[in-house]
Amino acid sequence: MTYIAKRSEGAPGAPLALTFHGTGGTEDQFHGLAGELFPGAHVVSPRGDVSERGAARFFRRTGEGVYDMEDLAQRTRAMAGFIRDEAARTGAERVIGMGYSNGANILASVALESPDLVDDVVLMHPLIPWQPAPQPGLDGRRILITAGRRDPICPASMTQALASYLEDQGAAVQLFWHEGGHELRHEELSAIQQFFAPVAV
Repeated sequence: MTYIAKRSEGAPGAPLALTFHGTGGTEDQFHGLAGELFPGAHVVSPRGDVSERGAARFFRRTGEGVYDMEDLAQRTRAMAGFIRDEAARTGAERVIGMGYSNGANILASVALESPDLVDDVVLMHPLIPWQPAPQPGLDGRRILITAGRRDPICPASMTQALASYLEDQGAAVQLFWHEGGHELRHEELSAIQQFFAPVAV
């Protein structure tokens, strides 16, 4: 699968950091942030290839929180192939994924289907409105979820359910809340920095 993507090449042997924008975003939304968080890393930021009234997304939906599950499955496989190809191209042995909203959802879907592809996962305001099947391959994966307690798009109860599911699969999960809604806040970026602080990048 070929996506329009922004790429910043890193040092030989450096990790690969992938960023995934929210609905209506572009490949620029988090590309620079990833470069700041992971100096020297390969940074690759694909643009969603679905248009929703002109807004770029990574898969189709029929309403707010109502996903076209067949389309999601197809595009999850395509994204997994893209990640696999980028890891091979860069030679990176460690892959980091960071997504917001719709971007968090495609990243989560890839992690649920192909947990071996991404070592460290940051999901900002994800919404997984179905009960995932057990996935033992998530055991030991590092996952950070950031969310707003008053998020009208991603209800807190569903965020907590996702975190609990991931913990049940053996993932090393951290869950960070702010008191707002669906917006990204500065304290979330601090939480991401702290999530990676103990780990050499």
